[in-house]
Amino acid sequence: MTQGSRGRRRAWIAAAVLVVIMAAAWAIRGVGRWLVVQDALEPAQAIVVLSGRMPVRAREAAEIYRQGFAAQVWITRPASPEEELRQMGIGFVGEEFYNQRVLIQLGVPTDAIRVLDKPVINTEQEVLEISDALRQEGGSKVIVVTTKPHTRRVKAIWKRLVGNSPRLMVRYASQDGYDGAHWWRHTSDALDVVRELLGLANAWAGFPVQPEKR
Repeated sequence: MTQGSRGRRRAWIAAAVLVVIMAAAWAIRGVGRWLVVQDALEPAQAIVVLSGRMPVRAREAAEIYRQGFAAQVWITRPASPEEELRQMGIGFVGEEFYNQRVLIQLGVPTDAIRVLDKPVINTEQEVLEISDALRQEGGSKVIVVTTKPHTRRVKAIWKRLVGNSPRLMVRYASQDGYDGAHWWRHTSDALDVVRELLGLANAWAGFPVQPEKR
């Protein structure tokens, strides 16, 4: 191989490495926005507030309710140390209580609010609880409210565990401060991206990683 050929070969290798680095940088920058998806709203059996990130999810659910897309707002019940604390003589008020208060404060009637019965540990259990409740009521569509980076994973889990019937419409909380375009600048956004990517990988793989038993 001549000196000129070796030089051209090194130049091609350098160019290829540069392209790979640029593609990786583009993908890393774009993944924060890729996580955020949203469906158009249609009338549904219920609007569901997923647990976590109070009060923005409940606020969004109240706004959708006021727009008339469903007659009920459901709240999932996250697993809690309530029983253990009760045995110690310590009172405990769960997250579902505060979500109810937010909804009522924002104009949702008390009799339009339902707290789902089964305590849940993760999004997979929430999806199963919601779909079971929906089928029991004969509903065919549901609106699920979460925060921005969590939307794609909710849709992936629903598709994997439930399929297309009943049908999911996922909405994100408009007041969520997540910055998908610059997610690496803030610790909370970076943690959201890592968590959601790991959760998506687990869903696509068929949920080999299970939550801790309680």
